[in-house]
This record gives sequence, structure tokens and C-alpha cells, in this order.
Amino acid sequence: MLDASDFAAIWLTLKLATLVTLLLMLFGTPLAWWLARTRSRAKRVVGALVALPLVLPPTVIGFYLLLAMGPNGPLGQLTGALGMGTLAFTFTGLVIASVFYSLPFVVQPLQNAFEAIGERPLEVAATLRAGPWDTFWSVVVPLARPGFVTGAILGFAHTIGEFGVVLMIGGNIPDRTRVVSTQIYDHVEAMEYAQAHWLAGGMLVFSFVVLLTLYTLYPQSMRGTQR
Repeated sequence: MLDASDFAAIWLTLKLATLVTLLLMLFGTPLAWWLARTRSRAKRVVGALVALPLVLPPTVIGFYLLLAMGPNGPLGQLTGALGMGTLAFTFTGLVIASVFYSLPFVVQPLQNAFEAIGERPLEVAATLRAGPWDTFWSVVVPLARPGFVTGAILGFAHTIGEFGVVLMIGGNIPDRTRVVSTQIYDHVEAMEYAQAHWLAGGMLVFSFVVLLTLYTLYPQSMRGTQR
């Protein structure tokens, strides 16, 4: 059965995933809107950068983020100068790394949803003298609702399942950076297979239910994320 350290890891994982999802929706929405609307030549470069976590091994991403957050890295020097210390092996560093690693799972569904709206609804809103801000909230957000739901759920689920980036940036510090994935790793190393089964089985069921729900409710959005 699960012990206190397992429940602590579960709580920290849910806390991390919730905070990361909120940040991803906050920063990913304007980025996805820009990618969906812009005709800039930089679109391909930015789109490729956003999609990098889909193809790079997590340890590669974690390694370079670790260098950036370390005492000699640009981010580490900035936080050090501000009196914050380095972000490596902290919960804050874990949040930043998770935002970067889960970014495409939020931006791409949103971008697909924005592109599917087309020009006609925006033109109609303009003829009714709706401003850009009013048009976005009154027209774009309701029409792109499946993209918002899909992006939020995928971002949350993907953050819960992280391992390589989490281990590289956060280490395995109890009650600070030890999440479910690293807790499973600890159980396997200690040959505590019963506890590992409980946690791994829970993640398996959770992931299946998430995907089944999304494929049932928003099949078109899920096909869009596979392009």
C-alpha cells in the first residue's frame, strides 16, 4: 500500500501540474494566437522552437535547462543577482522546466483551434464594431473552447507524467521536488514493487481516462494534435 512519502509525492505532483497548467494557459494562449494569425517569416522558427520538446529527449532539455539555471548560467546569474539563489533543485525551477517541456501540448491544440475559426467570424465581429479584445473574448474564446479544454488537460496530464526533466532539474528531494514519477523510480530501485505497482497503475489509469475522455468529447481536436 501507499505510505506517507507516496502521498506527499502525489500532492506535490498535483500542485506542480496545476500551477504549470495555469501558467501554460496564460502564456500559451497569446503565443498560439500569434502563431495562428501571423504571416511573419519567424512563424516557422517560433513554431519549431515550441515543438522541440516533442522530439528532444527529456534529458537533453533538462541538461541545458540545468546549465541555464546553474550559478554560471544566464538565468542562474540573474536570480543570483536578485538575491534569489539558483533555481536548480528547487520547486520554482521545476515549474519553469515543466512549463517549457509541456508547452507544445498546450500551444498546438490552441493554435489548431484558432486556425479552424477562419476569417469569417472575425470579419462579422468587425462589421459590428467590436474591438480586438471584445472580439477575442466574445467570438474567439467560445469557438475555440475545445482547443482550450484539450490544451489544459493535455498540459496537466503531461506534466504529471514527466520524469527526465524533473530528475535533471529537481533532483529527488523529499517534499520539495520528489514527484510521482521519481517516487516510482525509487520504489523500483529499492525493489518495492508493490508500492511501484500502486503508483504506476494509478498513472496508467489516469492517462487512459484522460485520453479516452478527450477522444470521446473532442475527436477533431485530438486529431489536430497529431499533425
